[in-house]
Amino acid sequence: MQLNLIKPSDDLEEAYEDFRAEWNQQREKIVPFAVRGEGLTYPQLMQFLYRRETAPEEGQVPSTAFFLVNDKREILGAIDIRHRLNDYLLCFGGHIGYGIRPSCRGKGLAAKMLAMALPHAKQLGIDWALVTCDRENPASAKTILRCGGVLEDERFLEGEWVQRYWIAL
Repeated sequence: MQLNLIKPSDDLEEAYEDFRAEWNQQREKIVPFAVRGEGLTYPQLMQFLYRRETAPEEGQVPSTAFFLVNDKREILGAIDIRHRLNDYLLCFGGHIGYGIRPSCRGKGLAAKMLAMALPHAKQLGIDWALVTCDRENPASAKTILRCGGVLEDERFLEGEWVQRYWIAL
């Protein structure tokens, strides 16, 4: 199966609606938050994502979103690369947020997607990428470790422990 990281485009609307429906069916919120699109049509979501690259909302940082698609143009996952960190992201969110649709988990796709995204982060001038996950999510920790992540510490946020990993680019 051929995998590609591509930016949201008009021809992915149906694939995105299928992606969103699966998350909703599982009663899960889409990860990363940037591609959640709650209350937005797909064209509105695309506008939002492209605007975030150069003109993010107040308190946000510029970011670039990609979908992981297969050769059938199905969206298997999504990843958001934040171009820089603010105080909150330095502690809890990191440079990169990602998620794999529920039916595609456990197949190594998150690690492949993260590895594919790291050169994009490097092109943005990021030399060390901070990637975080909840301590209660060992699959995500394993993904980060497989991509070269080194655990710096854990921090407590809103009743949960967040692990902070750095990946040298």
